[in-house]
This record gives sequence, C-alpha cells and structure tokens, in this order.
Amino acid sequence: MSGPERITLAMTGASGAQYGLRLLDCLVREDREVHFLISKAAQLVMATETDVLLPAKPQAMQAFLTEYTGAADGQIRVYGKEDWMSPVASGSGAPAAMVVVPCSTGTLSAIATGACNNLIERAADVTLKERRQLILVPREAPFSTIHLENMLKLSQMGAVILPAAPGFYHQPQTIDDLVDFVVARILNLLNIPQDMLPRWGEHHHGVDD
Repeated sequence: MSGPERITLAMTGASGAQYGLRLLDCLVREDREVHFLISKAAQLVMATETDVLLPAKPQAMQAFLTEYTGAADGQIRVYGKEDWMSPVASGSGAPAAMVVVPCSTGTLSAIATGACNNLIERAADVTLKERRQLILVPREAPFSTIHLENMLKLSQMGAVILPAAPGFYHQPQTIDDLVDFVVARILNLLNIPQDMLPRWGEHHHGVDD
C-alpha cells in the first residue's frame, strides 16, 4: 500500500465542503483509516452547500459517515473538538499525515501561531512538531497580507499550502470535475492512488503525433 495507512481529515468553516466529503470518500475507497474532525462552522457550511446534514454528536456522526461512504466498521473515527485523549492529540498516536480541507483563514492563523484552542488546531500542531505531512487547503479570495504571511510561515515550517483553485486543462464538464481536480492533487501529495486526474503528460500528445 502506497501512502499513509492512517490520515487525519479536518474540515473547517471555509467554503468548499464538497472537497472534504469527496476526499473522505476517496480515502475510504483506498482502505485508509480516517480520523475525522469538523468544526461547527464547517457543519453550517456543509448544510448550506450540500444536502448532507451531519448529526451533532461524534458517535452519531461516525455512524452516519460510515454508512454514507460505505466504510468498514471502525474505518472512520470521529472526535469532538475537545477530545484531548484522542490519538490525534498526541505525537505518539497521531496518523502520519493530516489534511485540513477546506481550511478557513481563521484556522490557518491559529495553526500558524500554535493556538491549540480545539482539537483541530492541536492535531495540526502535533503534525508540525512531529515533522509529519500537513496539507492545508484554503479557500478565500482575495488573500490579505495576513493570510499570505500565515501561509508563508506555515510553508517554511514544512506544511503544504494547496489552495482550492482547480485547473482547467483537463476540460472539466461538471462541478464534480472541478472538485475532483483539487482532491486528486491532495491524493497525489499523499502518494495515494487516484484515477480522477491523469498526471501531466500521461495523455498529452506532442505536436508531431
């Protein structure tokens, strides 16, 4: 199996709930264990942007997402915002990689300053301090100087900043195609197989062909 077997997936209150849900689905299909975190703001955004209404309690949410994605029992583990005894809160138990998608600029700022006011921020802090893979997917426009400074700071710490900015060279026909572009880029960074987007050059023919 290529890529990490266990991944922390966090969703925060920026627009783009579809990216997080699609990534969750792909990780489940690739038989990864997902430690799932979501902020209240992200739940509100999800209810606005999609037809997915998550239960409020972690246990009920875990059961819902397991059925929603067709995951095996225990494959998705949901933790509350103050579940400090969860594996993601400790360097000795956290997964090898963490993705925050979508990543609000507030969460971006908190991670950059080591705030650790909730489990999402603590999990990201652990990922950074343990020198593990942290991928942040911000969705904001335009970026302020504060946002850019925080992104630079996090990039210098080793995090990958992957804005939710889909490309068009694959000639997308639907919104799902645009979502898949970003999710495929995340999976490529995680070194997890995906067939949604060919790597550059795989289906590109030169002018002499």
